[in-house]
Amino acid sequence: MTQDARLAERFEAHRYHLTAVARRILGVPGDADDAVQEAWLRFSRADTSDVASLQSWLTTVVSRVCLSMLQSRRARPEVLPGPDLPEPGAGSSAGPDPADPEQETLLADAIGLAMLVVLDTLTPAERVALVLHDMFGVPFEEIATIIGRSTAASRQLASRGRRRVRGQDGPGEPDRVRQARLVDAFLAASRRGDFSGLLAVLDPGVELTADPAAARLGVAPRLRGADDVAAFARRAGGAVRTLVDGQPGLTWMPGGRPRVVFRFTIGAGRITGIELVAEPDSLRQLDLVVLESGPPAGWRP
Repeated sequence: MTQDARLAERFEAHRYHLTAVARRILGVPGDADDAVQEAWLRFSRADTSDVASLQSWLTTVVSRVCLSMLQSRRARPEVLPGPDLPEPGAGSSAGPDPADPEQETLLADAIGLAMLVVLDTLTPAERVALVLHDMFGVPFEEIATIIGRSTAASRQLASRGRRRVRGQDGPGEPDRVRQARLVDAFLAASRRGDFSGLLAVLDPGVELTADPAAARLGVAPRLRGADDVAAFARRAGGAVRTLVDGQPGLTWMPGGRPRVVFRFTIGAGRITGIELVAEPDSLRQLDLVVLESGPPAGWRP
């Protein structure tokens, strides 16, 4: 076996874990795959003969790449933690079983829109510290070297991120988070073929409209009422979670190309409108961020 083949074999043994970490931090499968590829390039150029734990080393590398990617796309300045923030407790390392790395990736794919939207309210350092510690059980001493803070500051960042995430729950949560929760519930019910679950998230007077291109795919141009919209929505489980112009939505993209975008309107805690956009010119004008690789394995329409 050549040296390059041996390096590739060592890296591939940790790819599932690295992909899970990157997808949890970044939220976008394509960006996560880029981060893992960059980690591979750095690993292939480095001397790791004295590294005690290759998984920890690679986790540090991919996390730093993710942090840099978050910082490059952030829209607000990062605020350093103040000295008066309380030290949190030990916290939970509620990550998946490390003996089942493939399950880690499946869990990373299953993150809901709501959690991704909430994580987007955090600064990059808060997000990295929270995800690594609370989802993967990475010690704060290691997180500190990744984000360039002290161990105490890393604890504070995770604690503040945790409080912000918890603060998004309840009746006072922002509209964007409420919409994300409803879209998550809509998609989950659709994938289960759960008619009652769909009715629970649809307003009785919900209206679905389809543009001419969507109608040519066999969708009625207009549907009114929860029963008719739920009957259609049971076929929507093949769509994937997407941010549409920054708002939670869904996209049907066979072959990896967007064909139909679902835009949602909410009111009084339910979905009041669904707009299906399929006209090519209209699709090109939308800012789409696909947050999921595809429907779960084994899903059938």
